[in-house]
This record gives sequence, C-alpha cells and structure tokens, in this order.
Amino acid sequence: MNRPLPPLPGLHIRPRRNRRTDWSRRLVRENALSVDDLILPLFVIDGHGTVEPVPSMPGVMRYSVDELVKVAAQAAALGIPALALFPNTLPALRDADGSEALNPDNLVCQACRAIRAHVPAIGIITDVALDPYTSHGHDGLMAGDQILNDETVDVLVRQAVNQARAGADIIAPSDMMDGRIGAIRAGLDAEGFAHVQIMSYAAKYASAFYGPFRDAVGTNATLIGDKRTYQMDPANSDEALMEVSLDLEQGADMVMVKPGMPYLDIIQRVASTFGRPTFAYQVSGEYAMIMAAAGNGWIDGNKAMMESLMAFKRAGCRGILTYFALRAAEKLQNQRS
Repeated sequence: MNRPLPPLPGLHIRPRRNRRTDWSRRLVRENALSVDDLILPLFVIDGHGTVEPVPSMPGVMRYSVDELVKVAAQAAALGIPALALFPNTLPALRDADGSEALNPDNLVCQACRAIRAHVPAIGIITDVALDPYTSHGHDGLMAGDQILNDETVDVLVRQAVNQARAGADIIAPSDMMDGRIGAIRAGLDAEGFAHVQIMSYAAKYASAFYGPFRDAVGTNATLIGDKRTYQMDPANSDEALMEVSLDLEQGADMVMVKPGMPYLDIIQRVASTFGRPTFAYQVSGEYAMIMAAAGNGWIDGNKAMMESLMAFKRAGCRGILTYFALRAAEKLQNQRS
C-alpha cells in the first residue's frame, strides 16, 4: 500500500507555477531584450564594391564604403538604432604619429558622410583612438617604449573634432588615456559640436578577448608589446568605478565596459552605482567562441546568442555593441510577427 508523501516544508510556495506556460513566463519576466538595445560594429576598408571576410570572425565582413552603406540601410530597416565604425587603414597610411586619424577624408570620415547622406535615420558612433592609424599598433603616441598621455590627448581631441565634422553622432574614446573625456568635451564644444554625445570606453580591460578584432582592423601584425600600461588590469573592480566616475565628471554622456561577458560583475556595479546609461561591448573573442562552438555543433548558436545578450540586460546594460546585432534583430523581429 502506497502512503502519501508527507508535505514538504513551504510547499504552498511553488515558484514553478509561474514557469509552467510560455505566456506566464513572459508575463513575469524581469528583463527584456529588444532591437533598441543593439549597436552594430562595422569594419570599413579601402576600395569599391569590396566585401572581405574576417577569417577569425565567421560571418563578419570588412566593407568598402559603398557596401557599408547597404549594410547600414539593412540595419536601419531592422530598427537597429546605431552603428559603430572601425577602419582597416592601409599599411602605407600608418605612421608613428597616427596622422591618418586627422585626415578629413580617411575611411571613417568617408563612411560617416556616406551613411549620413543615404541612411540619415541611423546613429553613427566613431572610435577615437590611434591604434588603427599607428605603425606600432598602440592607441597613443610613443617615446621609446612609453605611451605619452597628454600628447596623445591633444591628438585625440583633433581626431574627435574631425569625426564630428564628418557627421559622427557619438564620439567613443577607447584609448584609456587619462583626462581625455574632459579634453574632448571641451574641444567639441569649442568647435560648435555641443550636441555630439560622448560614449566613453570608461572601463576597458587589457584582455585576451580582443584578438579577432585586431585581425579585422589589421593591428595584430603591427602591435609592439602590449597595452597593459593604459588598459585596465583584469584583476581590478574598484578601479573601474573610479574610472567611470572620472569620465562622468568630465562630461561623458554614457559609459561602456569592455569586454562584456567576462566582466558582467563590473557592468552590474557600474550600472547600479551611477544610474547612468551603461553599455557593454560583446567583443570579437566572445563572438568567435560562440560561433566556433556553434559551428562544431557543441551548442545551439541562436540560443547561446540570445542568452548572452540577455545576460547584459540582466546586468544593467542599456545597450550592447555586438557582432550579432543583425542576426539578433531579425530573430527579435520574427518573434514579434
């Protein structure tokens, strides 16, 4: 004779009741991912009619400006709010001073003008740093093996103004030089660009996850040494709060943590401490790992993609720079229809 099991303590509280059905799960869901959260990074190269794959980032391409405009239009049609542009500068144009960054007709400036002319409704975010333009692959000017902070900041201000003149909506300094946010804000305002926003790479770590990106922009082959003297130590958390606080005080409109998933704790601390728009960059290494595992059949790529993006929202992000942006936007659009 089977006897009934004794009641478990607290059995009147059953969290599983809310999980039984799809509609109930949706009703009690704490966080939601939408296309409004996505920013699409794009790589621009010289040429015309050129689409070139990045071998270490399956599905990611480098585009000539004319082809880039087509992708921008596709992103706008899907409702993606903004693009982030990164150049692969010809080796002949790279020098120790990164002078091509100040050329009003460099790849980024060409792309800004073309997108502004043909896809005016989408936001344009431009990277301010010298590494795509220097022969040594560093984000700043060098004297011997030392990165010069204040001299670099002077150049970054001119680079930011150059990009704003070309039509950039958001200037995104990724160099991690001290004091550059205040200097760039002052430089933009002095040139009549008070409306241009600054998204600071406020907590950018010296990470092993950047390798495929450096392939995409052509800096892996040129980088001398590493970037640990200016990018943050992965062991530090409190330091990130200090960096964010300084950048907000200097006029940053929004801040970013980079990389993303290995630093969800940092994202959560920044978002909860400051209550200001906080973004994350799901960097190339994160993307490549998901794609590689999916390509080998080890994980469901679409599910892993969406789960990884939701993790950023759960941590407190207002938005995510991700190479999955087009794919995720299409999936989100299909879910709504």
